[in-house]
Amino acid sequence: MADAKRAAVLGSPIAHSLSPVLHRAAYEALGLDGWRYDRFEVDEAALPAFVKGLEAEQERWAGLSLTMPLKRAIMPLLDGIGPVAASVDAVNTVVFTPDGRKVGDNTDVPGMVSALRERGVDEVASAAVLGAGATASSALAALSRICRGEVTAYVRGEARAEQMRAMGERLGVTVRTEEWSRAARAFSAELVVSTTPAGTTDELAHAVPERPGALFDVLYEPWPTALAAAWSARGAAVVGGLDLLVHQAVLQVELMTGRSPAPLAAMRAAGEAALAAREV
Repeated sequence: MADAKRAAVLGSPIAHSLSPVLHRAAYEALGLDGWRYDRFEVDEAALPAFVKGLEAEQERWAGLSLTMPLKRAIMPLLDGIGPVAASVDAVNTVVFTPDGRKVGDNTDVPGMVSALRERGVDEVASAAVLGAGATASSALAALSRICRGEVTAYVRGEARAEQMRAMGERLGVTVRTEEWSRAARAFSAELVVSTTPAGTTDELAHAVPERPGALFDVLYEPWPTALAAAWSARGAAVVGGLDLLVHQAVLQVELMTGRSPAPLAAMRAAGEAALAAREV
């Protein structure tokens, strides 16, 4: 079809990404015949040449999804950056506009908010963040929208603590930091957001209290994490990484295709089926 477009996810490593599954499910549900969504292994060194190579056929491209380690590396290569992406210094979405511009955005932050609201978490009085990486910065931005009180970040080392405090000040969030050795104290918060790599919080699962608040664990593979399983066993609300992945992808599809609403249910079902197939 003449109006069919292309999109892709870039990152390194990228083979594990579920983004193609989610976006292709959206295209099928929306009737966007001929639209393609691919994945490309691209690291920071190769990114400028890759983006430059798209310019000759940019009119065929709808957009790009960016995963690690490219969320900051892409920013100098763009013609414009949206306010949410600028606030956290991270772009996970690039939209190619009809006038030939490349505009960066961030759907991780509103995706987190949407995923929480879907599970009934609209507003909290206190929150805790486990970790201090790029996802933790997005978590702080999301918490700036729903947390009325203080956010405590549990991190390793003063340098990371300072980064989190500075990010909080930038976002208008009061951030107090604690050493990782005290991370179990996070569980007294109304909402706990875990942004750490797989296995990092396993040692904390035994410390989940009888009546915990809500947990947002950004991992989706393996799932459930030991912490999420312990949380669920207490009957408390758990939001997982697939929830985040789907909600941020919904926003990406809407930005890239101009079609709204994107088919959330179809995208979630496709993601769940893909993860189940990996477990076989």
